[in-house]
Amino acid sequence: MEYLALVGTVTLIHMLAVIGPGPDFIMAIKNSMTYSRKTGIWTSIGFGLGIAVHVFYCLAGLALIISKSILVFNVIKFLGAGYLIYIGIKSLNSKTSRINVDKQKKKEDISAFSAVKIGFLTNVLNPKVNLFFLGLFTIIISPETPTYIVLTLGGIMILNTMIWFSLVSIFFTQNKVRTVFDKFQTIFNRIFGGLLIALGVRVATSD
Repeated sequence: MEYLALVGTVTLIHMLAVIGPGPDFIMAIKNSMTYSRKTGIWTSIGFGLGIAVHVFYCLAGLALIISKSILVFNVIKFLGAGYLIYIGIKSLNSKTSRINVDKQKKKEDISAFSAVKIGFLTNVLNPKVNLFFLGLFTIIISPETPTYIVLTLGGIMILNTMIWFSLVSIFFTQNKVRTVFDKFQTIFNRIFGGLLIALGVRVATSD
């Protein structure tokens, strides 16, 4: 009961951060609509694993090192920016692949491992997520907070992330939404690619 208010506060703050549009949100929509609902959900699991990494390095005290070292932070920032730009370019260059209903052929999907890897790298290399957890562990979660409470908070944030983006994937793969996407797939790929590249550039040029 002593830490109930802390758990509620962190859960609320994290949910507000998760539902805000960003690289994870765009990647969840892109993978679920370009490939399949299953791939979108696997991507969401990758996001959650990325959250686990953030929690781990904060517990290990590495967040302090990242906050004090401009070099380390910039390396993470440019790796994340480069990855977003790379995925964006791939989206711009992707070819239209519609479903042939008569022959019951499905789009060529990517493996669960590839989807998890995309989600994981998108999340763990996002410097804004690094800053979010740095602020969380320096302002809200004190060093005196018991490890089991921190691990509980980490588990909640991991589940929040996986569940939210899985719901996003499910919504954007509804039949009506899928039909519209298949009709204008090339345009959507260009939009997704442009947004990811713009986010990558923004990350790279941010202070």
